[in-house]
Amino acid sequence: MTGPHPAPAAVVTGLGTCLPETVVTNDDLSRHLDTDHAWIHSRTGIARRHRASPGTGTGDLAVAAGAAALKSAGRDDCDLVLLATTTPDRRCPATAPAVASRLGLEAAAFDLSAVCSGFVYGLSAAAAMVTAGTCERALVIGADVYSSIVDPTDRTTAVVFGDGAGAVVLERGSRDAPGALLHCELGSDGTGADLITIPPGGDHLTMQGRAVYTRAVTTMTESARSVARAAGWSPDDIDAFVGHQANQRILTSVAKRLGLPAERVVSNIADVGNTAAASIPLALADASADGRIRQGDRLVLTAFGGGLTWGSAALVWPDTEAVCDVRA
Repeated sequence: MTGPHPAPAAVVTGLGTCLPETVVTNDDLSRHLDTDHAWIHSRTGIARRHRASPGTGTGDLAVAAGAAALKSAGRDDCDLVLLATTTPDRRCPATAPAVASRLGLEAAAFDLSAVCSGFVYGLSAAAAMVTAGTCERALVIGADVYSSIVDPTDRTTAVVFGDGAGAVVLERGSRDAPGALLHCELGSDGTGADLITIPPGGDHLTMQGRAVYTRAVTTMTESARSVARAAGWSPDDIDAFVGHQANQRILTSVAKRLGLPAERVVSNIADVGNTAAASIPLALADASADGRIRQGDRLVLTAFGGGLTWGSAALVWPDTEAVCDVRA
């Protein structure tokens, strides 16, 4: 007689990223903004960010990151493509079907809009579909070209955002498998919609930085604690905290409130800036490449973004090597 089978779960089996080739430093920005490297870095932790070249859209970055994730997983197909983005190539139709087609896939495909929380929202939605049997394998992509919606003369936003894409492959497995998503938690508060927004009739993103900082620190801390508790972990059990790379001071404040030492906090914001929905997979790829996260590590992913939206996920990291692409 055999014992009960482990509960089904969505398991991360591949990771891929794409960053535009063009790098914009703080010194580059200071040539046309009333700022300098010291001011930007001290307030954000950012030193440089990548920018898509003219004619390169979200779909281009998403295709490259998706192909890299499938290569990482050793797969050439999937039956769901979920694209988290605030900058779709068109207002209609969604960008995901075109991304799927360019990847040679005849898969269900749709866009998801949750701003900087988009990747965690996408993980949760895709994991639910995988574990329910709606699909066997899902490609979850976070991709944004914020340079298309940021006012280059607005010091509040122009110094913060970068372009990029990151993706993971999820497959049906068991909760005791490395890479298993153990728990996800999502939330929103629409009363804060004006804190991060493109106003009606406007073309550019606006952000109330001080208010966003306060809400982000409080909400990300509470969300991370809650998802860790649901996974049965104490703060001491968390090997790595991978927060949305919005601002280094936010990451530091959340880690302090969680009681996590600096070495357990994954940060790559200095090199890529705030890449919105691409932020967490890009941070995962960097941390995996340099050994900051290893197979078996217990990870908490936490994001906060416009909407207001937030979300967290708890997972055990698999033996997965990220595949990274660089595009013009």
